Order: sequence, then structure tokens, then C-alpha cells
Amino acid sequence: MTDIPILTSPVIEGLTIMEYKGLVTARNVRGINVVRDLLTAFRDVFGGRSGSYEEVMADMEREVLSEIQAEACRLGANAVVAFSLDFDNIGSKGKSLIMAYGRGTAVVLQ
Repeated sequence: MTDIPILTSPVIEGLTIMEYKGLVTARNVRGINVVRDLLTAFRDVFGGRSGSYEEVMADMEREVLSEIQAEACRLGANAVVAFSLDFDNIGSKGKSLIMAYGRGTAVVLQ
């Protein structure tokens, strides 16, 4: 993995953006198995956190960040600004899928 910083702000105080390399994106879609769905349904009724979903989402986040860094590196950038990460449920017909989508702007910082 590269050491390219990923920042949520569009401006970095004290540093100058010398060049904008372009948009970088990464997607990660995971199917959720029946056991996780059942455990989550149980927690929906009785309350509590879903550790299994949290673990899946943490793995997805790590993978998206790694892909964003790799794409920025490929473009010749040394940072990513204005980064955002969204999660969504895109399940249909009884199948549950979770999607993570990250996007930001690859830049060259002074």
C-alpha cells in the first residue's frame, strides 16, 4: 500500500495544490449471507449492534481506501482531497448486498 494521504477537506491549510490529476473512485459490493441476515433481523427486534455487519463494512472501507490510493498513485498524485465514502444497501428479490463507494480528487501537493 502507498502512503498517499486521503483527506475529506478540499483544501489543506499550509499546503498548495500544484496540480489536479482528476477524479478517483472505488467501488466494493458484497453479498451478505443468510446467517448474517438472520442475526441482524434478531438484533432489529431486540436491539444491539451488529458486529458481523460492522466487520464487513470495516473490511470494505479498508479496500476502498487502498484502491483510491492506488488509483491516485497511478495518476501521479501525492494526495487525495475532498474524499467521501458512502455505504448503501442495493439488495433486491430477497438478496442483500452492501455497496461502498469512495470518491475524491487526486492532486499533487507542494
